[in-house]
Amino acid sequence: MGTVITGGTIVTAADTYRADVRIEGERIARIGFDLAEPGDALIDATGKLVMPGAIDVHTHLDMPFGGTTSCDDFTTGHLAALHGGTTMHIDFAQQPRGGSLQDGLDTWHAKANGRAVMDYGFHMIVTDARPEVVEELDSMVAQGVPSFKLFLAYPGVFMVDDDTLFAVMERARDNGGLVMMHCENGVVIDHLVQRAVAEGHAGEPGWHYRTRPATLEGESTERAIALAKVAGAPLYVVHVTCTEAVDAITRARAEGQRVWGESCIQYFFHTQDDLDRPDFEGAKFVCSPPLRTEADQARLWDAIRRDELEVISTDHCPFRFADQKTLGADDFRAIPNGMPVIEERMSLLSTAVHAGHLSWNRLVEVASTNPAKLFGCYPQKGAIAPGSDADIVVWDADAEYTWTVDRIHSAVDYTTFEGTPVKGIASHVFSRGELVIADGAATDAATPGRGRFVHRRTFEHARPGEYLGNVTTAEPTHA
Repeated sequence: MGTVITGGTIVTAADTYRADVRIEGERIARIGFDLAEPGDALIDATGKLVMPGAIDVHTHLDMPFGGTTSCDDFTTGHLAALHGGTTMHIDFAQQPRGGSLQDGLDTWHAKANGRAVMDYGFHMIVTDARPEVVEELDSMVAQGVPSFKLFLAYPGVFMVDDDTLFAVMERARDNGGLVMMHCENGVVIDHLVQRAVAEGHAGEPGWHYRTRPATLEGESTERAIALAKVAGAPLYVVHVTCTEAVDAITRARAEGQRVWGESCIQYFFHTQDDLDRPDFEGAKFVCSPPLRTEADQARLWDAIRRDELEVISTDHCPFRFADQKTLGADDFRAIPNGMPVIEERMSLLSTAVHAGHLSWNRLVEVASTNPAKLFGCYPQKGAIAPGSDADIVVWDADAEYTWTVDRIHSAVDYTTFEGTPVKGIASHVFSRGELVIADGAATDAATPGRGRFVHRRTFEHARPGEYLGNVTTAEPTHA
């Protein structure tokens, strides 16, 4: 017995065509017509799109930050993601200061074990790259964690110096890893923050963005690109927000450097003005790098259309407003940085297609296929193809509704998109062949513990414009 999705229009990164999809077990078995056999379950997708499940490669579940912990764990975060049409994510495991990378990886495996509802992977945040830690990067690759995040922001917490960064880049060059960079000049930002507080602005959330100007993101991006060029290493710049950073990536790519860029959905729909909302409402919009201007939004959309940025993720890092964001009620420095958007992303991208910002194929590319290729799990994930995992979303592109906090499934107590009308919803979601969302509601199959760790392959050292990722049809690499 299998499941057949009938009557829908398949949308991939490259093609749009009418066909049915047959699922057997955990995988896509066949694509074509008249695929049903006696006893099969049938899902009528007439008038709907059939797409590979979205992949969110930038999330922070159950993460300690600023004296508190992000409020979604690997159950609530996964249920929110699945309702929104995301079927896999890659979270950030964090090396403890003075500890090993293995310590961090073991901690994050423990967070996910028994709680995961969908499949997941890990990146490794490197905070303290002592010589023995740099050697340990090879072990991370062997354990299916071939991507390493470093920060040029948050001095004393996450920030690394150029020597540390360069050593990690050289090791990644040799072991097939991909360095991911948070690009802001943390030292200068701290100087600006201290000045703002001294001038009496501590109680104003809007000073978060005023002390983190786009110029410092652009400068930091240029520096990371320059170091990667000398090291001969590929580079992935996370959560790009502004014209300066996009232009730096574009110039490097034009010169043949292996640099890729990601932005996050909130940067396309919110602006820095939201941080100036009254009654401390601006705290809901505090994230780093901060929201920018409408001109920066226009540049981001242009970069997506021109393939100057390859991924739109979320940087989902949820903190409740009532008792977490308010930790910074008297001092914007203490507002936990992060926004909750893991569920809203695909509906907003769908709305953007209707508005003419991108095509359905490009939506699939930036939200599913490129993430899978760049991060070593394609075509197991990010594809509608025989042999691929049956991570499939049936998307009702014409469904219209308005986001309210009552609609979300996250543990957070607000949505920054409150009152925002959108067009498009996941009516049915399959995760490795199991129907976990049906008619917009979680099924009995959507249970904690069914999600699996995905052991990802090393990064393929493609050049910009070339094929991204390993195309082997190896057996699935779930741990």
